Amino acid sequence: MSGFSYRTGALYAEDVALTDIAAQVGTPTYVYSAAVLERNYRAYEQVFGGQNVGIHFALKANGNLAIVALLGSFGAGADIVSLGELRRALAAGIPPDRIVFSGVGKTNEELAAAVKAGIAQINVESEPELEALDGIARAAGRRQRIVLRINPDVDARTHEKISTGKRGDKFGIPYADAQALYRRAASLPGVEPVGLALHIGSQLIDLAPYKAAYRKVADLVQDLRRDGLTVQALDLGGGIGITYNDEKPPSLDEYATIVCDTVGNLGCRLAIEPGRSVVASAGVLLSRVIYCKNGAANDILIMDAGMNDLMRPSMYGAYHPIYPVQEPSPDAKMTAVDVVGPVCETGDTFARARLLPPLGTNDLVAFGAAGAYCSSMSSTYNARPLAAEVLVHGHSYDVVRARQSIEAMFADEHMPDWVTGTDPIAMTAGRKRA
Repeated sequence: MSGFSYRTGALYAEDVALTDIAAQVGTPTYVYSAAVLERNYRAYEQVFGGQNVGIHFALKANGNLAIVALLGSFGAGADIVSLGELRRALAAGIPPDRIVFSGVGKTNEELAAAVKAGIAQINVESEPELEALDGIARAAGRRQRIVLRINPDVDARTHEKISTGKRGDKFGIPYADAQALYRRAASLPGVEPVGLALHIGSQLIDLAPYKAAYRKVADLVQDLRRDGLTVQALDLGGGIGITYNDEKPPSLDEYATIVCDTVGNLGCRLAIEPGRSVVASAGVLLSRVIYCKNGAANDILIMDAGMNDLMRPSMYGAYHPIYPVQEPSPDAKMTAVDVVGPVCETGDTFARARLLPPLGTNDLVAFGAAGAYCSSMSSTYNARPLAAEVLVHGHSYDVVRARQSIEAMFADEHMPDWVTGTDPIAMTAGRKRA
């Protein structure tokens, strides 16, 4: 857990004690290490050094403005999948010419905003999207650069809910249809097809699916060129796995070798879209024990963080390491406990029979590898406010998202007069709605 370590008996993020953050900011709180973010991003720069490869951080992994801006300051672009993420990327200072727009269901509003912003590339995923974008771009007097996202029908060998490149998945254009649709795109005045894209899934541990998918797209590039069509760019997606428990992901050097061996001789400008592998290990979720109760099978630790804060265990059965913030003694007795949240769902369970040292009420724990797909997937279920977020930089830290207030959760809601005759926001302020 580089960037997070025990010192003088307590867990630190860089040079800041998590106990200090908990005392000042409260819990649950996401804590991120700027040093780990930079280290993970620079690792991609290093393995692709000297090559024509654009690195576009996938905002869906973590869209906090401070994190996106920090990565942008290192040179990262942005991979976005919605209008909200487009505006986030721009607000964080990512130049439009470093933004690529993925996603299977872009609305006309989203396409128009992307065209207006002048982003580098839109990854088109269907014929209807191609036709819609052509009309939108022509109406705006623009010619939008696009690539066609291909579904190569390759099994990524990852969790079924995050596999995106198999036949039957909703993503991409069927491989057999790609050449005809590329030819069609080249005939349209509102779009400029410059290449191909693919993304076969997330949390890949095995490189074989990448090799198979990249070879298929390389063959398609050659077929398109033989057809007299121009192919200048390849977007290779993201998805390199990380270690949550006992996974052994490939090194970035091994991944870069696969890229070089399969598509490196095509003369294309390459783009990659890492997310999890950049930000997951840079974050923890800091939480406090509310109660420890006796259970029929195991003792149960009830945390103040819930599935609304950290959805992955409930949604995917995902494993997150759990670290006591107070360093356990070397001879501490490890006991199997269930770690759960306070949400009114049995699925609000982080771990079953997890071996942990003794923990009791008010003790702090950190859920590890929580920088990706954790805060970004959080909700206000059970009317629980969104957790705070903190970015640590050396000896200092900043609250980069304040804890949501309860009032803010319903500030945009309105009670019609015909229901009760009152507006709850007005009641809070001591006024009756006119």
